[in-house]
Amino acid sequence: MLKIATVNVNGIRAAWRKGMPAWLEERQPDVLLLQEVRAPDELMSDFFDTSVWDLAHQASEFKGRAGVAIASRLPMRNIRIGLGDGTAANTGRWVEADLALPGGGGLTVASVYIHSGTVGTPKQDEKYAFLELATQRLAELSSAGGLVVVGGDFNIAHQNVDIKNWKGNLKTAGFLPEERAYLDRWFSSMGWTDLGRALGGPGPGPYTWWSQRGKAFDTDTGWRIDYQIASPDLARGAVSAEVDRAPAWDQRWSDHAPLVVTYKL
Repeated sequence: MLKIATVNVNGIRAAWRKGMPAWLEERQPDVLLLQEVRAPDELMSDFFDTSVWDLAHQASEFKGRAGVAIASRLPMRNIRIGLGDGTAANTGRWVEADLALPGGGGLTVASVYIHSGTVGTPKQDEKYAFLELATQRLAELSSAGGLVVVGGDFNIAHQNVDIKNWKGNLKTAGFLPEERAYLDRWFSSMGWTDLGRALGGPGPGPYTWWSQRGKAFDTDTGWRIDYQIASPDLARGAVSAEVDRAPAWDQRWSDHAPLVVTYKL
């Protein structure tokens, strides 16, 4: 059995201070995909003992923003960082590694943080440009075959059941038809499986992010924007997907909840 968790930590230093280590000790993931790390490379070993974890990380060129990482108890064979031409807007958005499985063979994992975007601004253009790069890379990974999981904060709710207030957000970044069409393509013609939905029931929810405004968490007015998507060979071995929603608002260590998927390989 292999346990992979993905979570947007909303700043690794803040998450660590608010209680992430207790969750990590309880959950014991074999592989951890992190987004919005917001820390330089040299700080990662302050949080993850390198005698236990192999690490891969890409910080953003914009200090205090973005950042993606992989922490793995399985040995890393290869690490690939970034997509496209490495423009500043795309740094801290994609990191990928090949892991050695205990019984032999390999597993490719990627931690992804897609732009949030804002309608009518250059930020939305950056989001679409990155989605094009991600689609290209997913096609390459799909063509190569094997066991692959791409996880992270996609900043897109796919269907109405993935967002509590879907009627009020039809023209909002994160639920635009043009954004959702990318997920349609990934999950249909490209053959990737959305494990959170496939194993999490028909919905609504379970949601993975709640606004810090008002009482969104208390009323479960959330969005399902954190994913693990798997190649066909890996999806067949996925047995459960769970969202670790905190028991109460003041017990959260991030505004996102971890998505934990267990695989039987």
